[in-house]
Amino acid sequence: MLVHSFLHVVAFFGKAAPPPPPPPEPEPSNLMPALLSVVLFWVVPLAFFYFKEQAKPASAAPTVQRKEKIALVGSGNWGSAIATKIGKNVLAHPDLFDPVVEMWVFEEFVKYVDGKWTRPARGAKPPEGKTWVDEGYRPLTEVINESHENPIYLANIPLPTSIKAQPDIKKAVTDATMLVFVIPHNFLAPIVPKMEAAFAKDAVGISLIKGIEFKDGKPVLISDLLKEEMAKSEGAPQVDMSVLMGANVANEVAKGDFAEATIGCTALATGAKWCKLFNTADFKVDAVEDVAGAELCGALKNVVALGAGFSDGLGYGGNTKAAIIRIGLKEMQAFCEVFYGDRSIKNETFLESCGVADLVTTCFGGRNRKCAEIFCRAALSGAGKSWETIEAEELNGQKLQGTGTSKDVMTCLKKAQRTADFPLFAAIYNIAFEGAPPASIIEIN
Repeated sequence: MLVHSFLHVVAFFGKAAPPPPPPPEPEPSNLMPALLSVVLFWVVPLAFFYFKEQAKPASAAPTVQRKEKIALVGSGNWGSAIATKIGKNVLAHPDLFDPVVEMWVFEEFVKYVDGKWTRPARGAKPPEGKTWVDEGYRPLTEVINESHENPIYLANIPLPTSIKAQPDIKKAVTDATMLVFVIPHNFLAPIVPKMEAAFAKDAVGISLIKGIEFKDGKPVLISDLLKEEMAKSEGAPQVDMSVLMGANVANEVAKGDFAEATIGCTALATGAKWCKLFNTADFKVDAVEDVAGAELCGALKNVVALGAGFSDGLGYGGNTKAAIIRIGLKEMQAFCEVFYGDRSIKNETFLESCGVADLVTTCFGGRNRKCAEIFCRAALSGAGKSWETIEAEELNGQKLQGTGTSKDVMTCLKKAQRTADFPLFAAIYNIAFEGAPPASIIEIN
């Protein structure tokens, strides 16, 4: 009986369990549309912005404007005078310029005697076994840096404290970005190679040298000569050259008398940079895009000034001098067109300070007019004086420019067979070098 009951229980539990009922069908969810909205309106735009920013090049550090470093090559009368303007402006614009102007000085030795500074006689040498310092002399650069004055070439005019006299030309121009040249043009050949291109690679230059060289019967601009000489250095640097010319008697500029000047430049943007360096309340500087015209004016006016000096020596009045100035200006313009007509000479250049204004002031003042008057009076007296003697007696070591330029101008005119077109230039040359009577200055009609 018990066995029979046990079998019934086993049979009951041994049956397969019925399959569970299928799960109920899930109801559609509202989550997917919400997720899709987030992706479309937030994730995609943010991802696009992120990858766009990643694709941009790394932004450079904020640029700091480079300060211009000035080198002044020359420290004679005009070099020291212009230093009064440059030195003032670098201090007035510390955001634009380095506060120190290195001024190259041809080293000399000076001594303070009887209330004034003197130098050894030209060509003199110290006693055997001694130096000029042993004889009580001091280097000129040392005196300039100590007294802030150039006692030899610009006495009693203070130089700004930013001006530092430097006897080593390479040190003076090292890392300079703006090179100002104010030395006699016969100094260029020995001095420029010693610079060894130590200036900045993108340096610009400006010539304040009033003169021209001549080669193969054609005038060579000093600015072109400087550019060529600097290009001979290692790396063949190509320095963009401008010029500053104008009615600028050095002592008057240094004293602060109002004056003007013209910058002849290759591009007005470069001219604007130079104007920043030179322009002051008493020294008005404007730029013209005409290097050749401005520079030739600065050289040729010295020839006309000789004619004005002959007129003064003869005792002629204002009418004669005015005629010489007017005819001289016309011949200056004609000379520029004959020899540099391919350099886009501008007529308006002759109405700038570098043209008519410089010509007028040079014919009434300046060394060329003064020495020509002395030459004329000596000739009229029968005693005569050579140009070399007059230069040595009157110019305190400086050089005449009109005489050499007159010789070279005549060489060019003769080679071009254009002498007859320049009667004033020819008359001045003949009086100065061919023994023609001074009165022949008016025999040009």
